[in-house]
This record gives sequence, C-alpha cells and structure tokens, in this order.
Amino acid sequence: MSDAPRDPVHGSYHAFYGVVRTFCGVPLVSSRADVAAADAVVIGAPFDEGVSYRPGTRFGPQAVRTAEDINVTGDRPSMHAGIDPLKELNIVDWGDIDVVASDLPRSHALLAEAAGAALATDTVPVVIGGDHSLSHAMLQAMHEQFGADGYSVIHFDTHADTGVPEDGEPPHGTPFRAAIERGHLKGSNIFQIGLRGTWPGPELFQWMREQGMQWATMDEVMDRGITDVVREAIHHARAAAPKTYLTVDIDVLDPAYAPGTGTPEPGGLTTRELLRSVRSVTSELDVAAFDLVEVSPPYDHAAITAMAGHRVLLEGLNGMALRRTGRDSRHEKP
Repeated sequence: MSDAPRDPVHGSYHAFYGVVRTFCGVPLVSSRADVAAADAVVIGAPFDEGVSYRPGTRFGPQAVRTAEDINVTGDRPSMHAGIDPLKELNIVDWGDIDVVASDLPRSHALLAEAAGAALATDTVPVVIGGDHSLSHAMLQAMHEQFGADGYSVIHFDTHADTGVPEDGEPPHGTPFRAAIERGHLKGSNIFQIGLRGTWPGPELFQWMREQGMQWATMDEVMDRGITDVVREAIHHARAAAPKTYLTVDIDVLDPAYAPGTGTPEPGGLTTRELLRSVRSVTSELDVAAFDLVEVSPPYDHAAITAMAGHRVLLEGLNGMALRRTGRDSRHEKP
C-alpha cells in the first residue's frame, strides 16, 4: 500500500498524549512503508469519549508504554515462554492516532484507517486503548480485510458490550452488537470470557443466544478452570474462521489486580490467569489484530493496572513469536 498524503497517526500531537517512550523501546516509525515491513505495529488510541462512567483512558497508551520495571535494553526474554519476541519479530511503534478530543467518530475513522493499513500488508496491529469503543473501528477494519465470516473474535471482558447502539457514534458498551447488526461480524464467531456482575441483563443475553454468540461467565471459569475455558475458546475460534481478533478489556481482571479502569467489577481473573491465557491464544491461533483497552491511569495505584496491561501485550507478542517459530512454550528442567 502506498503512502497516503495524510497520515492517520502522525498528523499532530496534543499535550496529554503522543509518544514519550515507545512500547518496549522498539523503533518509532512514521510511514506506512515502515509498517508494511514489520510483523507487528503498536498503535495508541488515546480517547475516552465512549466511556459510560469514569473517563481517563485517553492516558492509557502512554501509561502502558511506560509501565516497565526494567531499563530499555532491547531485550525482553520470557522465562515462561522461553523466547524473546523482540528478537524473533520485527515490532515497531507507529505512535498514537491523531485524535481530537470530543470527536469520537474521527477517532474511530482514523483507527480503522491505521489498523486497515497494517492488516492490508499482513502486519498485526497491536492497539493500546483508549476505551472499548475502539472495537467499532477494529471490527470494521477486520471486516473490510477478511469479510464478516473470515475472522473470529476472542474477547476477555467483564461486560459483553452488546448494548443497543443509540444515535451518534456508539460508545464502549455496544461494539459487538453494532458489528453484528451492521453485518461486520458473524455472531457465532465470537467467544467471550470473564463475564460477571449486573450487566448485561436477561434480554441482552437472549439476543446474544439468538446470534449464536458463545461465552463463559466467571462462575463457569471458576467451575471448569481458566485453562479449560481458554482451550474451548481456541477450538471454537479455529473452527469458525482462519483469522482471529483478540481484544482484552483490562476490567476482566479483579479490581485487586486492576483498579485503574472505568467500570471495575469485583470477582474477576487474576493477572497470572490472564497473561497465560493471552499467550495461549496468540501461540495457537493466527491472530490478525490484538488490542488492550480501558486502562485508566487516574484511578490506578502504583501503576499496577498499567503494568498488567503492558504485560498482557508482551505475552501476546510472546505467543505470536512462539507460533512464528514453531517452538514449545515451556522451559523444562534438564
């Protein structure tokens, strides 16, 4: 894809976002040609106009990029995966999309354009949100590249995000219903993990059943174990379509592990459960796009939510590296 006159990412920068430090110190790039040459490209989506409760996720991309406990050395070997994704994959950081505060439709359009540019060249867009309304843009880009039945979705979240879209650009509780109703996503191709709390209610769950959607509530995760549930999700996604979109809302974690989010809900996953789950998904499926959303630094403590988000992305890249190299994901004792 040739460079366009207007860049959806590097148009300008605003004071509260932009790249202070790239993800894991990978190279910062500024052209679509650089993106096309990469295996994965990190893109920030710093907006929170789609939230229904506490704002602040516009600061998420910057917080996640900087949430590390080591210096920028260019090495990130994983003790668990036995691989260094920065050595095995060509990963770059394209910066943040050029959002304008209060203009959510523009933000969605720019993200869809940026993600679509990556997908068109077989580069995996790894997006840091921002609120979960960004899935409207990601699902549009996936549909344009692969068709409604050409990709599956694995979705880690407290909420199903199948609310009824109202007038205007839909907020963060509606992307999956909107995509199904627009014909951008086949309902039976999605598997959701971690649902709990008081929303959605019975009527929305009935609509989800009618679409063929699959999910596992936290009670089911507790009864069966996260490993078994993730194995089912992987099997379902693989059978549904050749490509997968993985989206992780940080509020799937219990607030003890992720207080810095807009709609926390007690009773969620632990960080270690989520990290291993994400690595399993990306190591076993052809994940074409991957995002981490709803990190809200104003409500964080000691950056533990941002750090969890950072590790979610890193484990996803570890899994991709394992899949590309065909290597086992365990260090065994001699």
